[in-house]
Amino acid sequence: MSFKTHAALSLIAVAATLGGCAMSPKVDNAALPEAVRAPAGHKQSGYTVTSGGEITYECRTKKDAPDQFAWAFVAPVAALNEGGKAVGKYYAGPTWEYNDGSKFTGKQVAVAPGEAGAIPLQLVKADPSSGNGALSNVTYVQRLNTKGGVAPALPCGAAQAGQKQVVKYQADYVFYKASSGY
Repeated sequence: MSFKTHAALSLIAVAATLGGCAMSPKVDNAALPEAVRAPAGHKQSGYTVTSGGEITYECRTKKDAPDQFAWAFVAPVAALNEGGKAVGKYYAGPTWEYNDGSKFTGKQVAVAPGEAGAIPLQLVKADPSSGNGALSNVTYVQRLNTKGGVAPALPCGAAQAGQKQVVKYQADYVFYKASSGY
């Protein structure tokens, strides 16, 4: 990770820890790795941090090698917080759902390496949202400032097939809407 990217992510992390602030931290999109930048024409509309984040992995046979095994991603779950206040949840789909009734699912567009021992940074394109609220009309979401969440370092072979392991993680989710959608 470049110094510029590390510095930008560090500033985001510092801003995110100031929980009681009324305004969401502003992300310097241009300082992020190119793969996970929100496309031009989209403006930041929200910023959440996770609490109690967990990712479940299962020991499974590899897709194209039935005699080999690996820990496979099953599903995430986390509470979403803004300014130290619970505002929603994140779960399999991937789905982001706010307490105001708005929610959306999305599809991964790109990833970029995070810190060592952490799941990658991510850019997700949102499917149309449902409900009216903060997540209405979200077009993209970034996963930034990741900590933990990588597959377990435990043995995974025929003897462990089907076993599940839960791994803790943290991340910040930054939401974007089309510039004309404000």
